[in-house]
Amino acid sequence: MSGPAVTHLLYLHGFRSSPQSTKARIVAAWLGRERPDIVWHCPQLPPSPADALRGVLAHCERWPHETMGVVGSSLGGFYATVVAETFACRAVLLNPAVNPARDLAGHVGEIGAWHSDERFDFRAEFIDELRRLAPGALADPGRYLAIVAKGDELLDWREMAARYAGCHVKLLEGSDHALSDFEHHLHDLLDFLGLR
Repeated sequence: MSGPAVTHLLYLHGFRSSPQSTKARIVAAWLGRERPDIVWHCPQLPPSPADALRGVLAHCERWPHETMGVVGSSLGGFYATVVAETFACRAVLLNPAVNPARDLAGHVGEIGAWHSDERFDFRAEFIDELRRLAPGALADPGRYLAIVAKGDELLDWREMAARYAGCHVKLLEGSDHALSDFEHHLHDLLDFLGLR
């Protein structure tokens, strides 16, 4: 653990995902069972990256930044990096997107969500928003834990490992983009945030 134990925890889901993602539900269930004292926020993020971050940063503005943590998966990992750089808080990144403007350029148009029948419009200007939001060099790599799967079928693990070089990195030999074995790595997240 780096710094005081976390009292407020933010979870940011990935592209096309929701607070109903398996990983978000696993963390929420553990907190509900073991640490109901922790303030938990896992919002449904709008398709616009600028709107998503505006809402998240406004919500966390009054949180105690020295004892807040953020967990982000995939595109949520990109957002979590922006949040951690803004508030100088700890972040756990799960197969984080490194260059989402490039990776999502081919997804412009109407898209279906993973956890519902809902469809949404992913617009070309959202790619420009991602470019503008991209965080630069990390101010304090020690505040980050990145859990990176070599078996990720969507994102290049080498790119993730390089982006978060100097941070705490747990490199998984297999697994997949969704981290289907996430329950086996939950303790790393909890320990890094001082939650158990």
